[in-house]
Amino acid sequence: MKLLEERIRKDGQLGAGNVLKVDCFLNHQIDVDFLCELGKEFERLFHDCGVNKILTIEASGIGVACLTAQYFHVPVVFAKKSKTTNIFGDVYTASVESYTHGTTNTIVVANRFLQPGDRVLIIDDFLANGKALEGLIKLVRDAGAEVVGAGIVIEKAFQPGGDLIRSQGVRVESLARVASMNAETGEISFI
Repeated sequence: MKLLEERIRKDGQLGAGNVLKVDCFLNHQIDVDFLCELGKEFERLFHDCGVNKILTIEASGIGVACLTAQYFHVPVVFAKKSKTTNIFGDVYTASVESYTHGTTNTIVVANRFLQPGDRVLIIDDFLANGKALEGLIKLVRDAGAEVVGAGIVIEKAFQPGGDLIRSQGVRVESLARVASMNAETGEISFI
């Protein structure tokens, strides 16, 4: 998606350790009009898949998931990064390593929000090593639901996550696929 690539080049910041900061429009400050365009594109890509739920992980995926869901007219479910006292009853859980934070979290979704027969589109802001996406896929499959695909805003294609998830038979559609980044020169190339 050229619009997204241009925005990343204009507003993205590169840091050491393959960090790409797009917090001025995607995941700290949210450019709602821009994210609506991303949501429209996800709807175009997955409109024939019978999506009845969108799943993401807190916190950075929630904005783009909600703005995507408005075009599908379906609810958004987000996996919490820990079980809180206001989650009653049975839950699905998965262990997820965070590339950005260098931590492992047990993500949680209440059973009543993912059911057998659900056709789930997973939406997230980044795909790097694929661990968050693997955890979300596990939650869906544990529920007896079907993953119809994963919509990713930015995939770091030079990291193994995209290949890992695709090798599991999951359709991954990334709106921008970063081929390389150089923090010293500020250069970003796309596939």
